[in-house]
Amino acid sequence: MARFVCLVALVASLLAPRVAAAAPEGQLTWGIHITLAPTYFDPAETPGLVTPFMILYALHDALVKPMPGQPFAPSLAESWTVSKDGLVYEFLLRKGVKFHNGEPVTSEDVKFSFERYRGGAATLLHGKVARVETPDARRVRLVLKQPWADFMTFYASPAIGAAWIVPKAYVEKVGEDGFKRAPIGAGPYRFVSSKPGVELTLEANEQYWRKVPSVKTLVFRVITDESTRLAALKRGEVDIAYSFTGPLAEELKRTPGLTLAPVYPPFTAWLYPTEQFDPKSPWADVRVRRAASLSIDRQAINQSQYLGLARLQSGIVPENQEYYWAGPKPGHDPKRSRQLLTEAGYPNGFDGGEVIGDTVYGAALGEPAANFLQAVGIRARLRTMERAAFTSGFGERKLRGLLVANSGASGNAATRLETFAVTGSRFVYGTYADVDGLFAEQVNEQNPRVRKQLLDRAQQIIDERVVFIPVMGSIFINGVGSRPEVHGLGLLSYYPYSAPYEDLKLKKK
Repeated sequence: MARFVCLVALVASLLAPRVAAAAPEGQLTWGIHITLAPTYFDPAETPGLVTPFMILYALHDALVKPMPGQPFAPSLAESWTVSKDGLVYEFLLRKGVKFHNGEPVTSEDVKFSFERYRGGAATLLHGKVARVETPDARRVRLVLKQPWADFMTFYASPAIGAAWIVPKAYVEKVGEDGFKRAPIGAGPYRFVSSKPGVELTLEANEQYWRKVPSVKTLVFRVITDESTRLAALKRGEVDIAYSFTGPLAEELKRTPGLTLAPVYPPFTAWLYPTEQFDPKSPWADVRVRRAASLSIDRQAINQSQYLGLARLQSGIVPENQEYYWAGPKPGHDPKRSRQLLTEAGYPNGFDGGEVIGDTVYGAALGEPAANFLQAVGIRARLRTMERAAFTSGFGERKLRGLLVANSGASGNAATRLETFAVTGSRFVYGTYADVDGLFAEQVNEQNPRVRKQLLDRAQQIIDERVVFIPVMGSIFINGVGSRPEVHGLGLLSYYPYSAPYEDLKLKKK
């Protein structure tokens, strides 16, 4: 067997004897901006977006995951090693960890969770791993077909959900649908009840390996209307409310007793012209796509929607991710936009179809973008959809027009491109052969300098061809009421939601 070189030492603080903690008490309630779909309860279906991790960090646990101060923190795995040839990753499971039903977490559960995974980057991940070995109940080995520099970035960051472990016996007993109706995990909170479209209730898992949670009950209340969400926060019906924009963000900022809590995840939002791959569509002409980009006043959107706090980006890869290419920031030039439309044969503009987004970013970004497009002659109509329906329609390629796409998932330039710009990926309507070729080449490249050159070139081509029309960069404005002592926003670097849940606290009465 290959010799192993230790990459991660045991964390001393985690090995120290546990100090008896007070029993959890009280309740924290969130007003969330999306409808919780059952798919968010299952790590296997994580779509390469950050949204499901709002729930995964509570219900489930991963072998390795981001934690405060640690991008790859030992979790269900207390340590891991990698062979000198870079082909074998061996994880040692933490002793005594159990799922919520009392069953132990074993290497067979890890193997089952990996093989069952079907979410974002599943094809790439399964294609790179030759086999999963379980030499005993606490050790699991993932054996790669060839060295892959990005293995841990794909496997163990919230770019995807493959490292989050579910109980094999329970899933096989209740089936896929049964698991979504009553999920069991190994996280700091256990499932109590779910009222679809209304709320999710969780209760503290007092046997959680890391620490006993301080708060007994977590309630995630679905309040998709932004003004209703703010009103609930003002009345104290919710303690933390996600996603505010425009005048409501201003009102939140001015309200005594409430705290404006912006966070900066690796978020980018863009318009995706799905018809650019149809030679009969006006969107197939790069001049039209460039005209659309030049029509959008991003600074105005930033001021009107995000109090000027957003960090504008040049593409779909955020600047805080590894291998980011610092391309030119998109400008605003409506005169040049009209000239380009004329050169492309549309002096009077054209029917640009629908601008389609979810109820959050479709309203905040899609509506002003559509207005700017209208101003230069690209006639566009806004349509918003509930988040899960939009994601599903996008992933199944059923939506047509300009999609208000966005992602706040962590990872690096390769994980972001894999999700949105490479053949075979879920959110891809069409691709370009040279981008595919560069991506395939960098996957197998071990030299970081050469990898950056390849990924830079792929991002540059995407920029030159205006495959995506950047609209907005990193910002997520939230509100916090008076009861939380530790609300969890910002504890994890580049993460939009409260976490880790076991660290949250209520103020003493």
